Amino acid sequence: MSVSLAVTHLAVPLAEELDKDKVTPGVLGFIVFAVMALAVWGLMKSMNKHMGKVDFKETPDASVEETTTDAGGKTTPAKG
Repeated sequence: MSVSLAVTHLAVPLAEELDKDKVTPGVLGFIVFAVMALAVWGLMKSMNKHMGKVDFKETPDASVEETTTDAGGKTTPAKG
């Protein structure tokens, strides 16, 4: 009970000092925004680097047997 009372006595004078018509994010808000912007820039740069390394050509899988579908809709092994 005494902790909440102490916090109330500390917060009320600080809240009364603020101008209720002019509240801005301040320096801390700018710093947080700048750090987030730099993080997004770094992630995008890293993603572009990794996407450049990706080989989009699909290699055929030897374990999957090729099949064909006849006119009746039945699936049969492909003749090679």
